[in-house]
Amino acid sequence: MRLATKNLAVKEALTGELKSAGIRFEVKSRPSYEAFVGYFVEGTLDEIGAILKELDGVDSAAVMEGYNSFKESLYHILEHLKEGADFGELLNEGPWVADIIDQLFRGGVVESEGERLKLREGADVAGVRFQFKFPFELVTDPEKLPEAVKQFVFTDLVAEYEFEILELDIGRINALGSIAGKYFPEDYVLKVYFALIGRAILASEVLNALGTGKMDLEGLEKTFLRAMPLEIPTEKGSLVVHATKESMDELLRFLEKEGYVDIKGGKVRKLRDL
Repeated sequence: MRLATKNLAVKEALTGELKSAGIRFEVKSRPSYEAFVGYFVEGTLDEIGAILKELDGVDSAAVMEGYNSFKESLYHILEHLKEGADFGELLNEGPWVADIIDQLFRGGVVESEGERLKLREGADVAGVRFQFKFPFELVTDPEKLPEAVKQFVFTDLVAEYEFEILELDIGRINALGSIAGKYFPEDYVLKVYFALIGRAILASEVLNALGTGKMDLEGLEKTFLRAMPLEIPTEKGSLVVHATKESMDELLRFLEKEGYVDIKGGKVRKLRDL
């Protein structure tokens, strides 16, 4: 069960919080990318707004919603920059921050002292020329786009950081859910959280079934697979856990790696409880 991010600041912050909470995990890095294919309009905020309002051949409502969101994000960052802010802390708010900061730098309204950024005194943001970008799928008829709308393709080769969560302790899994909620979307966190809960419950049932003796590996797996799915009643409803033979194999290998069971000669023996 994994959490993955391409944001280095999130990786560092999450690593620190997981260690502080005593949650067992491993981090692996692998090559990845960020990509955007679409269009952009350049000008002051007022000029861009005027161009977008007259566009044909696009999903106008979605484009204007995106533009309003862009302006809100810009104003949010400007509030931070009035008093000065650390670039790394700003990046924690999302990958969109880097693009806005870069545009403000090119507009000459931001100055830096190391990692600390601040809006220049007397800077006129209304006169800064920005680029507003929107994805190609919002364009319904490219032939109707005016010359002011340019094609834009961005590819960023980055590292992706994958957190392999090794916990089977329900309390620490609950703590993980609270921590991860700061850095990832709620639906993503919920799916990982309940997958971890499901694995912990199934692992507990396997260890209980083993008792103090040895069991035939194939027989143990068949017993559990026949019982699938497992339905666990909770105060708020039901948690249903299903597993295939492949996932049962993975679970037993995980339990062996973590020192909970010993597997030899087709036999499984419990070494310790959760």
